[in-house]
Amino acid sequence: MADKPAEENTRVSPYNDEELEYFRQIIIKKRDAAEEELETLQRSLRESMENSSDESAYSFHMADAGTDAQEREKTYMLFNRTRKFVKYLDDAIKRIDNKTYGVCKVTGKKISKGRLEAVPHTQLSIEAKLKRR
Repeated sequence: MADKPAEENTRVSPYNDEELEYFRQIIIKKRDAAEEELETLQRSLRESMENSSDESAYSFHMADAGTDAQEREKTYMLFNRTRKFVKYLDDAIKRIDNKTYGVCKVTGKKISKGRLEAVPHTQLSIEAKLKRR
């Protein structure tokens, strides 16, 4: 019985290299879009902070200040959420590189192609996701 190449012994992913490259491209597109959004949100936060310090306390109504603070908080939450999403996408790329992409971390079964196309950073199959609810 011939030994298998080392790469095949470490492969856990149910997807072949061509399929993994397909998923990598989906992830890269989503990551690029998320990075653009991060830059936009960061610029918005910076401008908001600069504008709030430019306003005189007497010419600026308290309700306006509250609205601005609330908008800044919402933008900051979106920024953090998007940054977390980028990290998930980076982790998915690492799983592709390690050939462990597409395996449910709960059931150990293959995650369907349709699910990975819709949520390419997922580590849960639909079955496992539904059980978590």
